[in-house]
Amino acid sequence: MDQNEKKLIAAKASLNYIQDGDVLGVGTGSTVNELIDLLPSVREKIQALVSSSAATTARLEKLGFEVSMLNSVGDVDVYIDGADEANKHFQLIKGGGGALTREKILAGASRKFVCIIDDSKQVGMLGAFPLPIEVVPMAQSFVARKMVKMRGQPIWRENIVTDNGNHLLDIHNLQISNPLEMETRINQIPGVVTVGLFAHRPADVLVVASDSGIRTMEN
Repeated sequence: MDQNEKKLIAAKASLNYIQDGDVLGVGTGSTVNELIDLLPSVREKIQALVSSSAATTARLEKLGFEVSMLNSVGDVDVYIDGADEANKHFQLIKGGGGALTREKILAGASRKFVCIIDDSKQVGMLGAFPLPIEVVPMAQSFVARKMVKMRGQPIWRENIVTDNGNHLLDIHNLQISNPLEMETRINQIPGVVTVGLFAHRPADVLVVASDSGIRTMEN
């Protein structure tokens, strides 16, 4: 089974978590795009939709969905998104698609966070995938120097401006043995908007697609 097929079956499996009358949060990325294309089949269950990025909003609107602002809906019943890495504690690295800030807000506002991945994203220790950090533009070099002191190798994601008007640093070669502690440390650096470590708010459910089918793990 190739990666695209795995993304599709993971997206299909996540539809089971959408209940009648739910406010649904929708993430960003290639796996979530498979989910978006399936959402018309459960349209009648969804009370309201909130989105984690301009790209996701555009895709939803193309299918005839009205996308609400989080401020107007309150809490999100279920938030479905992908991840770049996931460990056995349901902690994640996210932000490869650049939408980490709004993704983290929706994860924080959600009662249930369902993460859909293929088995290549499961890791023993987070950090092989470069850790994204969204930074205020004037703080880019300052934050990069702080990350060097933490033994990371920061690389600016050139020519990318986030939906919030900020820049992205990708931190390579970090060994993230304590994701909770590292998330806290990076968050405290002035100029950091969000770090793509989802440790304080991990996933509640991991839906993992592999050659043998779907495996679901609940936290």
